[in-house]
Amino acid sequence: MANGTHPCRADQTNKIDPFRGRGACLPVALLILVSSFFPPSGMANDAVPDRGFRASIQPIQLVNSLKKRVGKSSQLLLVRNIDPASVEVRITPWERKNGRWQSPFTPMDGVIGRKGIAPPGEKREGDGRTPVGIFRLGMVFGYAPAFPTRMPYRQATADDVWIDDVQAADYNRWVRRETTQAASFEKMRRDDDLYKYGIVVEYNTNPVLKGMGSAIFVHLWRGQGSSTAGCIALAEEDLVRIIKWLDPAAKPLVIIGLQETSGGFEK
Repeated sequence: MANGTHPCRADQTNKIDPFRGRGACLPVALLILVSSFFPPSGMANDAVPDRGFRASIQPIQLVNSLKKRVGKSSQLLLVRNIDPASVEVRITPWERKNGRWQSPFTPMDGVIGRKGIAPPGEKREGDGRTPVGIFRLGMVFGYAPAFPTRMPYRQATADDVWIDDVQAADYNRWVRRETTQAASFEKMRRDDDLYKYGIVVEYNTNPVLKGMGSAIFVHLWRGQGSSTAGCIALAEEDLVRIIKWLDPAAKPLVIIGLQETSGGFEK
């Protein structure tokens, strides 16, 4: 969600324990919210939980440490907020080839929610924070009828909305405006270009927990130094490069976390 009309807004309700869960791709200091008995929404089902990474750990060390925690995924987007007081992040794509992780592109500049990154289990609807965690990357969307991507693609029209009304039955769902009774939603076809291209981050999508946050995307930014309402945003050239690179067969994931998060990896 972009900052303003409220793209990528995420949320407010019950807490869940981020360090428990069966067969979930849990933190890494980048951990998604999960309950004690159910796998977290949008996460890999064959990953091993961990509690974070050291402030001094380098990107390649981090990626190597995740070998057993990303399941069968062979594409990752690593999003790191080095300064907790800043909305600026470094976004680094990684791919696994012949058993080795490597970065196909140089790191990219990006921005996150205006209130920074929400610690595990603390993301709430409308709080202006980006959820920490490991999440699947879902469909690509945009204003054009089609786009050269291998990912599933959906055109955003004037009738398409994403529900952020926590009381609505279709909360955190993309629906046609005429089909919903929700009191609050965001337009997927905005009056600006922020959603000209986007990728759905599968946060709080399966299952959907009321109030835990909605409409978390990777989309275009307003510019360096801007912020969002909870999404990840970057320059058009960089986002288009990522979208063309993504492959659903690689089970792509995004890893969001604070560099200063405490804990450590065990290789």
